[in-house]
Amino acid sequence: MATPPPRILLCGDVLGNLNHLFKRVQSVNKSTGPFDALLCVGQFFPDSADGLDEVADYIEGRSAVPVPTYFTGDYGVGAARFLSAASKLPSNRGFKTDGLEVCPNLFWLKGSGKFSLHGLSVVYLSGRQSSGADESGIYSEDDVGALRALAEEQGIVDLFLTYPGVSNGADTSNTPLAVADPSGCDPLVSELAAEIKPRYHIAGTKGVFYAREPYTNNDSVHVTRFLGLAAVGNKDKQKFIHAISPTPASMMSSTEIRARPPNTTMSPYLLGENVSHTSEAKKRPSDSDAQYWRYDTSQKRQRQGESDSGRLCFKFTSIGSCSRGDKCHFRHDEEAREHYMRNVCFDFLNKGKCERGPDCKFGHSLAESGASFPQKERTQSGRGRTERSCWFCLSSPNVESHLILSIGESYYCALAKELEKYKRALNIYFKNQAKAVVFFELIFPQSPHANLQAIPIPLSKASNVERIFNLASKKLGFEFATLNPDSDSGQGRQLLRSQLNSTSSMFYVELPEGAILLHIVDENEKFPVQFGREVMAGLLNMADRADWRTCKLSKEDELQMVEEFKNGFREFDPAQ
Repeated sequence: MATPPPRILLCGDVLGNLNHLFKRVQSVNKSTGPFDALLCVGQFFPDSADGLDEVADYIEGRSAVPVPTYFTGDYGVGAARFLSAASKLPSNRGFKTDGLEVCPNLFWLKGSGKFSLHGLSVVYLSGRQSSGADESGIYSEDDVGALRALAEEQGIVDLFLTYPGVSNGADTSNTPLAVADPSGCDPLVSELAAEIKPRYHIAGTKGVFYAREPYTNNDSVHVTRFLGLAAVGNKDKQKFIHAISPTPASMMSSTEIRARPPNTTMSPYLLGENVSHTSEAKKRPSDSDAQYWRYDTSQKRQRQGESDSGRLCFKFTSIGSCSRGDKCHFRHDEEAREHYMRNVCFDFLNKGKCERGPDCKFGHSLAESGASFPQKERTQSGRGRTERSCWFCLSSPNVESHLILSIGESYYCALAKELEKYKRALNIYFKNQAKAVVFFELIFPQSPHANLQAIPIPLSKASNVERIFNLASKKLGFEFATLNPDSDSGQGRQLLRSQLNSTSSMFYVELPEGAILLHIVDENEKFPVQFGREVMAGLLNMADRADWRTCKLSKEDELQMVEEFKNGFREFDPAQ
């Protein structure tokens, strides 16, 4: 029998009214359930301190959350205190897009991201647009940039969760006045909705329930349904909870995906551009170009008299190619790409200035992108460990020799002329177990060792590795360069060697398909040593293993693991 589609409850602004909400959820669950999850959009925390005790009862365990509940809208009274405490929990370490656990059954969707919920592809933008006053719970440019990157990926997004209502999102037949009012709308969310093209777009903050007629999407065969939800316990008795049971797009036939209800309308975003901004639309790139312009909003876009060709194409500058080719409205500049590869800020290259100030982790001088960097002092402390204290030197008394799996002629699993043999052997070994291997390394110029990490992952997750590393990098304020977009691993390692110098640290990832992602670490950049491990822990839903210190085993257990691996790996071991 086919698996029944998941049953999801949607809710508007909670405003801290958790008793009212969960009482209603339990009633609905009993009468028409069970439901698999509850998704809350809009402001989750209360407007005043009066509601803090109610929220604290659930977070501190005195009351129970009845169903798995996911929320955006991380602002309001008490939000900073409760969420800061949640962020520090060991279970929330690592890069997680499927929610940080605040308490049992309650998950905070932080920033922006994408995750799978009972087969449904869920994308979210938490927080609200900056107003210049209260800056709590504000989404960042990195959050928006990550969603623009997601919009370029293949596959249909089932659910898109946002804080505000959207501009141009209303039709002309049954639009409530509160929805038609443009105040409180966020044009950037409108742009994201047009780019992501979800099957369901769910939002709050307008104070009313509004189910818009389905609309078509530009360059897509499926339709989108917009649902606006009222606040919990609102005095006007507007609907604040709504149930849906969508079949995941990944499990639908092409006929089902293409189905259009009789009341389907044109995309309201295209309509808004054509009717309300016809003259302005002629002066700036089309919506389909938006994804090639990093962190761009309608207010920042092309103005009259400016030339498109004067702006740099972010895709070409960052990865060396652009699928639009000669049709791209922006400039493809090889020299700018070379500077970008040497860690110069894209905004500085593009506009001659960077508005992020001290928060920007990139260089703001073309001179700094040359090969001559000031020499750092090399000390015997910190990164420059002596051979006696090094954990990896076989001559060191501190080496844990019982953990060694295979020893080459001069080095173990790290000698340059044996490195590819070991990688190929590991790839074949794990492929027989239906797994792919992700390799990553953080290189310090002061270290005498190469220490390449090899992480096996299920083949089903291999296609997500590049996306999750790019999402994680944006949250830290940098972007990876792809050395070999054609996924030629041999060429990739040659290019990688060309980036090495005696003064800069670098982090790189070898993706399962062969492409290499590279980040040159800025001299003053505080790059987390466990970055690769944390990202992989998030991908594998093993947040408890993000910190190596929580993974310590007894020597007996380690010996058993080593022996089991050696027995399985023996026929593939190039040292045998």
